[in-house]
Amino acid sequence: MYLKSLTLKGFKSFASSTTLKLEPGICAVVGPNGSGKSNVVDALAWVMGEHSAKTLRGGKMEDVIFAGAGDRKPLGRAEVTLTIDNSDGALPIEYTEVSVTRRMFRDGASEYEINGSKARLMDIQELLSDSGIGREMHVIVGQGRLSQILESRPEERRAFIEEAAGVLKHRRRKEKAQRKLVNMQANLDRLHDLTDELHKQLGPLARQADAAQKASTVQATIRETKVQLAAHQVKTLSAELAEASTRAELAAEQVEEIQDALETHSATLTTTEEELRTALEQAEAAKHLWYRLSAVAEKNSATLRIAADRAQQHNVVSWSGPDPEQLLLRAEQAEEEQFDLDEAVEMAAERLESIAEEVAEKEEAARIAEKEHFAQVRAIADRREGVVRLLASHESATKQLESVTAEAQRAGEAVEHLQEALDAVAEELAEATDELKTVESSGAGLAERTERAEKEVYDAETRAEELRAAQLATERAIATAEATIAAWEERLRPSDGAAVAVRAAEAEGVDITALTEHITTTDGWSVALSAVLGEAAVAGLVIDSTDDSSADALLTALHDAAQGRAVVLQPQSTKPWRLDTSPLVGTWLLDHVECSEVAQGPINSLLVDVVAVDSAADARRVVAEDPRLRAVTPTGQVFGAGWAASGHGGSTPVELAEKVAAEKQGVEKKKKQLADQQAALDGALETASDMRTAAATARAADQEYRAGRRAAEQRVAATQKSFDAARNQLERAVANRDQAEQRQKEVEAQVEELADRVSRVDNEDHEQEPSTAGRDAAASQLQQVRAMEMEAKLALRSAQERAESARGKAEALRRQARHEEQARAQHEKAQAARQAARVMAQAVQEQASRVGQRIAEALERADDNRTVTEQSYKQWQSTMSQQKDKVSALSAQLGRLTDNAHSAEVARAQAQVKIEQAVQSALEQLGLTAEQLLAEELPDDFDPTATRSELKKAEKSLNSLGKVNPLALEEFKALEERYNFLAQQLEDVEQARRDLHSVIQEVDDTILALFTDAWQDVEAEFPRVFATLFPGGAGRLVLTDPEDMLTTGIEVEARPPGKKVKRLSLLSGGEKSLTALAMLVAIFRARPSPFYVMDEVEAALDDVNLRRLIALFEELRNDSQLIVITHQKPTMDVANVLYGVTMRGDGVTRVISQRMSPATSS
Repeated sequence: MYLKSLTLKGFKSFASSTTLKLEPGICAVVGPNGSGKSNVVDALAWVMGEHSAKTLRGGKMEDVIFAGAGDRKPLGRAEVTLTIDNSDGALPIEYTEVSVTRRMFRDGASEYEINGSKARLMDIQELLSDSGIGREMHVIVGQGRLSQILESRPEERRAFIEEAAGVLKHRRRKEKAQRKLVNMQANLDRLHDLTDELHKQLGPLARQADAAQKASTVQATIRETKVQLAAHQVKTLSAELAEASTRAELAAEQVEEIQDALETHSATLTTTEEELRTALEQAEAAKHLWYRLSAVAEKNSATLRIAADRAQQHNVVSWSGPDPEQLLLRAEQAEEEQFDLDEAVEMAAERLESIAEEVAEKEEAARIAEKEHFAQVRAIADRREGVVRLLASHESATKQLESVTAEAQRAGEAVEHLQEALDAVAEELAEATDELKTVESSGAGLAERTERAEKEVYDAETRAEELRAAQLATERAIATAEATIAAWEERLRPSDGAAVAVRAAEAEGVDITALTEHITTTDGWSVALSAVLGEAAVAGLVIDSTDDSSADALLTALHDAAQGRAVVLQPQSTKPWRLDTSPLVGTWLLDHVECSEVAQGPINSLLVDVVAVDSAADARRVVAEDPRLRAVTPTGQVFGAGWAASGHGGSTPVELAEKVAAEKQGVEKKKKQLADQQAALDGALETASDMRTAAATARAADQEYRAGRRAAEQRVAATQKSFDAARNQLERAVANRDQAEQRQKEVEAQVEELADRVSRVDNEDHEQEPSTAGRDAAASQLQQVRAMEMEAKLALRSAQERAESARGKAEALRRQARHEEQARAQHEKAQAARQAARVMAQAVQEQASRVGQRIAEALERADDNRTVTEQSYKQWQSTMSQQKDKVSALSAQLGRLTDNAHSAEVARAQAQVKIEQAVQSALEQLGLTAEQLLAEELPDDFDPTATRSELKKAEKSLNSLGKVNPLALEEFKALEERYNFLAQQLEDVEQARRDLHSVIQEVDDTILALFTDAWQDVEAEFPRVFATLFPGGAGRLVLTDPEDMLTTGIEVEARPPGKKVKRLSLLSGGEKSLTALAMLVAIFRARPSPFYVMDEVEAALDDVNLRRLIALFEELRNDSQLIVITHQKPTMDVANVLYGVTMRGDGVTRVISQRMSPATSS
């Protein structure tokens, strides 16, 4: 058997899941200080059941859970799984591999598992104890454990050997048996008390049973007498009932005959009533028909009058509005006037245009004159340059002009097309921009409303959750309070003695209630009041009777029952008295007590001499001042002259009653609070629902707005892009057109100039200087025509203003003419409708006249029918009156007979009731039915009077016996059976106690044998191990009490070489460590364990001693697995597996492993 693996999850510094694959031999765990090596040892101890936080180097058990480091958050649980190879069957379980898991949560909850199944800590400890692994964990030697071994008491050292010897489970069995023995002794004492108490109760109950037996005999006589009297009464009443039944049956037959006759006449009356009803219906129908025809005649007459009026009203009316043709004529005249004005404007414009042309001609003439003068000057020069070159230039310029002109025309057409496209895109852009503005205006505030709605939903839901949590808390508080009240009320139920008194009071017919229902305290003096009242506070009863005999009866019942004590309080006829003086310190306790009127007298008597003080010192002062007084403190300490009482055995009924009242008030308040919380919760839930609906609506509107806005923005962006592109193209085309036109003008000027030069060259024969007279005359003429142009512009402006003022008149007249034409058309339609209505009214008038004649004929027939039906109705009415008289006479006779029958039936019912009462009385008192009473045989000479006299004598004899417990016989038998049963149980418990003593003795023998064998082996091994670690030294183990091997401790004696000391406290640190190791190794050799864990046990050793210890490790390796936490290189050299433990800046431990080839210690 050896440890196969160890998995840590969230244990201390192992935040991540880490698995150590362990192997047989020596497993060395190395790493820098603080990296988490010792946490591996703690994990092994923890998973094997260690429950001491101090042993695990923590303040509380929750410290084993990873607490967080760096960016790693704290974890909620720690889990360690230890896998053990059980191939050799060392563990008493049918598995070759056993996994033990322990899991702990942050809230303190723990779980244990064995091979994945839930287990208890005890199961794990018992599983491992057979392998020598117990709660002392001697196989795990942690830091500081060596010093603990030497510094521990001798009895504690004994535990290491017991654990290795497997004594732990036997000692646990012994402890369990001892606990049972202690508990059994308590039960045994209780049984002794019960049997003694039952034995005391058997004597009085036997006397009550004897009285009950005598009473039973007398009661049997009384019962027999009562049965005979009851049978006689029932038989007598039965005869009376038979006679009354005969009379009732005869009266019933007479009533039945009259009823038959009455039914016959009633049927005839019913038929007559039906005929009368039919005649009435026919008369009513005829009358109703006559009324309807009269109403129709009136309506027809009214229709006739209305039709005549309508025919008169719908005469044709002539049109009186203005004539549209006259309006159109006036509009034409206005148009002619407008035409004349427009002609004047055109003439003025034409004159201005002709003058402008003349101005242009004069300007052209002046320019030409100037140009001719310049050309004449240039012509002379051109001749000199040569006519041939001038002609060539003119031809070239003409061709260039044709090309430029075509280019300018194409550029102009391109500009027109691009301008049209730009206008279309601009219109589309304007529409898209308007649409975007409309969408933006419609979405103003939607985002804010959505955010506000979502916040309101969150607030409403938060409020609802808070109210729901508060409601649950209130419900839990109410449930807790009601459970507390129920428990307290259960404790307030009458004790045995009080219950006896209550039953006795009920038998005496006296009202009795608990004292706690009559008194309350103020200012927290309930404990003090309970302490002063004493027995009265626990079993106090108040009777509502001043008669001493009632109280005496209750006291007698309490004494006879012998089931406990009770205090009986009764009201006093005299006025309660109080001490006149005030106490030296404090106040009267009565001033802090409120009680009912019934209990005021006895409470006053009980508390009249009691002073309420704040402390024991004040109480002693009060008693010393007046020894007649008693004093009590709020904590229930009572002081008197020469005595004092203290202590508290729990809440008394007085305190409990006040607690119950206060708690019930609290429950009522909480229930009101719960109702308010429920109403608030309903409102909050409704509000939350409304808010969610509003939020959903707002979100939908906001999403719709955002989608519309995105679409509008995309359309605007796309249109704007198209507009920019079209505008750029247009600008480039305009620039190209302007350039082409400019070039065209330049080329045209060049062609004209060259043509003029050519003509000049052709016309000029000789060179002469040009004249300026023509140029000056052209300039003078230009100035004159420009003055005429200004006058024409003024005349045109005046004509345009007159034409504009007259232009709207013709249009207004045309609109008025159209309106009048529409009005005349509507008038003509109305006239046609009037004519149609007049024709219709005349037709209705004719039809109404014909209908009136027919209605008059029908009305006459209806009047005749009405007269006939009324006469028939009167005849049937007379017949029904006669039938009613007959029915009334029979009904009166039936009433008289019914009264007679009713009287007979009442007599029979009375007899029946008397019998039922007698039978019910017999059933309740005697338990006999009517059949049993009628079957009872009475003597022939039975005398009821004499029998009643005998009954009175028997009842008097029964009363002379006094009050008898009717259940005494049964109670005596039950009590006797219970006594015998408890006696048998007592004998069984005594036998069980003897059996437990035997078990404890057997366990002691087993422990003694196991410990003795283990002690002898360890005692023999220790000197050899000590000699190995201390060559030349000597050491031994000594029992502190060899005579008592069950409890003896173990002392360690050690003498290193060259020293004569034996006291362990005088050894050096290294020597102490080696001595402790010697003891542990001796135990290991004597009782090998499957594995051992050493946590830096060689830290204080030098190299020589370290080599010696390693030699022991190598010896132990042959039989056991060693897990060694070390910093020493020699120890690492002999290891079979090396585990490196590291911790980075995140505070999480990580492990790497390396299989080694161990070196020898030599």
